[in-house]
Amino acid sequence: MDAQSRGRADDIDPADQWVLNPDTGEYELRLAPSAAQSPVPGPRGSGGRGRTGTGAAARARQTSARRPETAAPAAETASPRRRANAPAESAAGRRGRRPVPKKAKGKKVLTWTGGSLAFVLVGVSAAAYLYYEHLNNNITSVSDDGAGTGGFSKDRAINILLIGTDKRTGKGNEGYGDKNSSGHADTTLVLHVSKDRTNATVLSIPRDLITDIPDCPTTQEDGSEKIIPGSQRTRFNNSLGQEDRTPSCTMRTVTELTGLKMDHFMVADFNAVKTLTSAVGGVDVCLAKDIKDKDSKLDLPKGEHTIEGEDALAFVRTRHSVGFGGDLSRIELQQQFLGSLMRKLKSNDTLTSPSKMIKLAEAGTKALTVDSQINTIKKLADLGAELGKFDTKNLTFATVPVVDNPSEAVKATVVLKQPQAQQLFAMVRDDVSLTEVKQEKKKEKAAEAARLKGPKAEASEVRVRILNGGAVAGSAQETLSWLQVQAGVTKSENAGNAERPLAKTTLEYAPDQADQARRLAEIMGLSGAALKPGRSVTNSQGVPAMTLTLGKDFKGAGVPLTTPAKVPDDVQKATADKVECAK
Repeated sequence: MDAQSRGRADDIDPADQWVLNPDTGEYELRLAPSAAQSPVPGPRGSGGRGRTGTGAAARARQTSARRPETAAPAAETASPRRRANAPAESAAGRRGRRPVPKKAKGKKVLTWTGGSLAFVLVGVSAAAYLYYEHLNNNITSVSDDGAGTGGFSKDRAINILLIGTDKRTGKGNEGYGDKNSSGHADTTLVLHVSKDRTNATVLSIPRDLITDIPDCPTTQEDGSEKIIPGSQRTRFNNSLGQEDRTPSCTMRTVTELTGLKMDHFMVADFNAVKTLTSAVGGVDVCLAKDIKDKDSKLDLPKGEHTIEGEDALAFVRTRHSVGFGGDLSRIELQQQFLGSLMRKLKSNDTLTSPSKMIKLAEAGTKALTVDSQINTIKKLADLGAELGKFDTKNLTFATVPVVDNPSEAVKATVVLKQPQAQQLFAMVRDDVSLTEVKQEKKKEKAAEAARLKGPKAEASEVRVRILNGGAVAGSAQETLSWLQVQAGVTKSENAGNAERPLAKTTLEYAPDQADQARRLAEIMGLSGAALKPGRSVTNSQGVPAMTLTLGKDFKGAGVPLTTPAKVPDDVQKATADKVECAK
């Protein structure tokens, strides 16, 4: 924006209206009279939204209005050194201070937040940082009670638990949810972002899934800890709200169910879908038939629609009018909605619009309840920067495979469908993409598969040292016995504990031992990724041997560690880049 356009009130961007007052050393919001109703909130504690100040600030504003050609350079050339040397100011003055973005167009901060569908990407532009403290005050956080990893890391995969609760809170939500309930985990999603950030998977967990809820250590308001007893064979959605359970209880339940350790959680109620869809100007959905659902209040003819607000909430709550009329049918509808919302949020139309970004920042932070590890805009921005790297075409939605509960005459709940459920969980745990990703990853997978191809030595010729590198105590001896007695690998020995623990089991071998490695991989069910070409080590008999290190993923002697290469055919899944009309 040039200096001339800055002088016209109707062309002024809120991000360009913070300028330095030379009398006070403070940065102040300068609004022209026609912009007095700007949606950008004023400084915290200012007593109003968009207030322009008094005294010296007002005089500076009048000067700026008369000479627009001098107002712009003040914001663009103000030196940080000038602020550092400014006289001490009052508490009210400190609250008015705001940083100046260096490159408003080039910086995009991506933040994740939840909705009643508990899944959304909120873009926060540099302009949003002008009221950083205001946004921080919007965020509600609670402890994860030690149920998580302690925080995500840039050098590993990320797992986020996203929960939509049916608790009735907020104005306009009187007609939704259970009036007398403390809320449930009504919609639960596990977002897994790959270590290399090329792809992501979202697992939908049915609310009526029968599972076990473990004991939950929970931090009370006074700081003390209370252990909430677990429940056996109960609905998954009872992991939140019931018996005073917090999101950390849902975290523990998901880990018990899937084997995935969560890094963070995010929770929101009905308002999030309404406010976020309105902030982006609506999302596109498609219906294969007319729907008029008196329970959700959705009334739409078949075809494509752009929906927001109450219509968006009605869409994601609808279940009686789609598919078989149950929660599983609603999950498919929600996945279509979320994929569309993702495309809208990551589109240039949204990311380059300051007004939409500001609305999203407001709506997103107000909708959130997060764990205390990510309770500031800065922490959310750091997380969002990682979560925003994958392409939507490599974001896959999948529903945990389930079947009707066979113990019920009237079908009301579901149980895991095996072995499909465990195969899907294993793929996510082992960071296997459910979609095709970039060429480099394909080459890596091809190289791993090639290690398993070729001649195999006889089991009696396999020489291997076994180390315990993080498996359950006694695993090395158990494996040795199994290999010698059951598999005929008689030239094997227990070499004790490894120098350091490993997350995954590995088999290191020299080039001339490749045929032995392929045979042992076949016997133990090792994947090509577990085979590590390297060097041999002299065993206790003084001859070269391979080294098998049992990692934390080791399940027991004779239990295969091979991760499925593809999703089972009957697992329902969809990608975020495609629109499929709901039936």
